[in-house]
Amino acid sequence: MTPQIGPLWERRSLRLTGAVPGSLATVRAVTARDGGDWAAQATFLADRHGVVDLATQAPVSGDYRVADSMGLFWSQRREPGTTGSAEPTDVDRPISTVFTAWTEPATGHLDAPGDGAPAAEVTVGVTQWVRSEDVERTGVRTDGLVGTLFRPRRVGPLPTVIVLNGSGGGINEARAAQYASRGVQALALGYFRAPGLPEHISRTPLEYFERALRYAARTLSPKGGLPLVSGQSRGGELSLLLAATYPELILGIAPFVPGAFVFGAQGAADPAEGWDGPTWTRGGEPLDHLWHDNSGVTWQPWNDAPAPTRHRDVYVDGLHDRELARASRIPIERFSGPVACVSGLDDRAWPSNMASRIVLDTLERHGHGAERLHLDYEEAGHGIALPHLPSTDIERVHPVSGVHYSNGGTPRGNAVASEHSFEQICAFIHRTADAAAAADAIDIDHEGR
Repeated sequence: MTPQIGPLWERRSLRLTGAVPGSLATVRAVTARDGGDWAAQATFLADRHGVVDLATQAPVSGDYRVADSMGLFWSQRREPGTTGSAEPTDVDRPISTVFTAWTEPATGHLDAPGDGAPAAEVTVGVTQWVRSEDVERTGVRTDGLVGTLFRPRRVGPLPTVIVLNGSGGGINEARAAQYASRGVQALALGYFRAPGLPEHISRTPLEYFERALRYAARTLSPKGGLPLVSGQSRGGELSLLLAATYPELILGIAPFVPGAFVFGAQGAADPAEGWDGPTWTRGGEPLDHLWHDNSGVTWQPWNDAPAPTRHRDVYVDGLHDRELARASRIPIERFSGPVACVSGLDDRAWPSNMASRIVLDTLERHGHGAERLHLDYEEAGHGIALPHLPSTDIERVHPVSGVHYSNGGTPRGNAVASEHSFEQICAFIHRTADAAAAADAIDIDHEGR
């Protein structure tokens, strides 16, 4: 296994040598996570040199069926009796995986004489760290903000991004820490279900995020002068909403699986308000949202009802109320900075592909001159996460409402999307900050002349 120790985002190379040519070699990976072990297993046919290379050879059986050296990472499932998420909750605790490989009592090539070699077993440990040693971690508790700052130990202004979680709430420290390991200063910002904050998303004031944006610009010395914003799911909706509301405070946005409309509180709602209560407020007043007395919708998807009601598309039905759809559409055309949307064509939580297309088409129609990037993945769903984590947890129970739902996508499709989008968004953040800093330098030079 190469390398045995490295960041979560780094691909590994896994090769077995010394097997009997034509024998079957099985590899099992077990990872200790919060709540118990996750595991995956696959069996391979050794080539004529007695080698198995997971990067070039697909398994003949097992938990995944493509040539991929990271297959035994993303195809892991909970062991019986295991609970909890595959996503790391403690960024200072490395993720440890034990790989065990063994050969069956081998027969070698079936057209060759002899009974082959006896079974053999070998074990190797692999460590994936979430926060690198050269990244500083600092709690942020100022001006009412609740978050964690991850800053690479480097001199000078750094590209800076505010990371927002979705309807599960909390503080997405893992993604922020991984961005920091790529030279990006990242503020993981909580806005509910975090210490000192409300337990539900209902009636969250946009002024809270305005303070965060001003804090980042004032105290974090972001490269290019302003921070970017990147959120997941409801955080993706929020990224677009903040860009439309405070365009002068944001350098660029990278919403993951977003919505293009303001929605009600849905599965993260305060039970006293209900799923169709308001999510966001400004100046103390709730923003128009698509579930407020929508004449096109007579049902709702967050009551855990069985199919077919549970699986109808409320996000399409909701657009039948044209007046309310216009009132709740996020006016992203107010934002002139770069925009990168990440979506999955098989998103079954909500249609993030449609939302991303609405956003980017709107910008184009209004003459938007900055970069517009759409990372859209055919076999991915709503769960586009960090690279190389298990992507098999597709049927979910919402952490706030307890409702059962599906993220959609396939394990392989979600894994590809998670790895590729992370690389692309890292590059987008650097590209956006570098371009803004270069433009500032030109302006200063012209002023000097």
